[in-house]
Amino acid sequence: MKRDRPKYVYEKPGGLYFWRRPGAAVKMQAEPFTDAWWAEYAKLLKGTPPPPRGKTFRALIASYKRSARFEKLKPRSRADYEKVLTFIEERLGGQEVSKVRRHHVVAWRDQNSGRFADYLVQVLRVLFEHAVDQGWRDDNPAKGVQTVYRPSGTRKAWPEDLVQAARETATGETLLLFEILVGTGQRIGDVLRMKWSDIAGDAIYVGQSKTGQELWVPFTDRLREALREAPRRGETILTSKRGGPLSYRAAADRMRKLREAIGAGEAHDTHALRYTTTAELAALGCDDELIMSVTGHRTKAMVAKYAGPARQRVRAIEAQKRRQ
Repeated sequence: MKRDRPKYVYEKPGGLYFWRRPGAAVKMQAEPFTDAWWAEYAKLLKGTPPPPRGKTFRALIASYKRSARFEKLKPRSRADYEKVLTFIEERLGGQEVSKVRRHHVVAWRDQNSGRFADYLVQVLRVLFEHAVDQGWRDDNPAKGVQTVYRPSGTRKAWPEDLVQAARETATGETLLLFEILVGTGQRIGDVLRMKWSDIAGDAIYVGQSKTGQELWVPFTDRLREALREAPRRGETILTSKRGGPLSYRAAADRMRKLREAIGAGEAHDTHALRYTTTAELAALGCDDELIMSVTGHRTKAMVAKYAGPARQRVRAIEAQKRRQ
């Protein structure tokens, strides 16, 4: 009987596989016989290396990178994961996944430091969850392992005098960056992706990469003025000298220099401007739903975390007034 599939392609439970060498079957990901599928077949036919054999970390990482779970990661998260996955593969690549116990994960965490130690635990947790899905394990030894990094300074909303100092000191695109961060309350990564075409009337459409939230955020007076004076040198609102999108590193460097110039401490970093926006809205009496409509927070718990101190002050003033 004539085959209805091209050479080396076989049907197995779960879909079609490219199988040229014993023990080297590769599940094909694209919809069968579409243009994307034929492109995938052509790539495999040219000699794509077979996936690692055995149930080692190297094989698990290769399997995870082919999974929908990895494909759904946002570009920034995927880049961060890649760094940790490379670290794990270099040190644990040949180890059997089934032999790892909780105390091993704790030991690997303690052998590292800072945020990376916690990120290592988080990525291992995801990897072992994938191993459970694949039937390689019945449990996740990284689940429940505590993270240990604690920043030396608790992040706080910028006080009014520090915000004013920043506005008096910053110029050009640094001032524009500052006003967008404060005016919209968004994360710096989302701010750097904002385009002139995202502006609609007196507001801007925001797509949050971390949460997938889509927001429509009206301008504040200061942000409106900053945008009116800003030159249009590229597709994005914030650009490099050559007109391309301003990089995360360049933006962070600008904010670092501004913070140093006005004496802003570690607690008042760039992300703390998101706290500042939330605190300003809370001080004006906005409820959780109103604040979330601007900042895009997904839970009231996060709003409470960001707005807590400001709300406490407002309520304390009201409470003391009633004593008079």
